[in-house]
Amino acid sequence: MAKLFHVKITTPEKVLFESKASSVTAPGEIGYLGILADHAPLITTLVPGKVSIRDGAGKRTVISSPGGGFLEVLKNNVTLLLDSAESLPK
Repeated sequence: MAKLFHVKITTPEKVLFESKASSVTAPGEIGYLGILADHAPLITTLVPGKVSIRDGAGKRTVISSPGGGFLEVLKNNVTLLLDSAESLPK
C-alpha cells in the first residue's frame, strides 16, 4: 500500500478538497508535477490545467483549475492555493 500524505486545495471562496492522498499531479510552469509522500519541500506556481489526486484505494479525483495558482509541499502536507477551481465529473 502506498504511503499517504495530506492534501488541501483552497480557492478564495472555500476549501474545495481536503483529504489524504497517495499522489498529486498538478500543472506547473514547465510541465506537470508529480508529488508522492516524502517529497522534498517545494513552492511553485501553477498554470491553468487539471489537478489529479489519487487516494489510498486508487480512486482518482480531478479538479479543473482555469486560473492557476500556487503549490506548496512541506512535511507530507501539500497545499494548493488556486485562483479558481471546480471538481470535474467522474
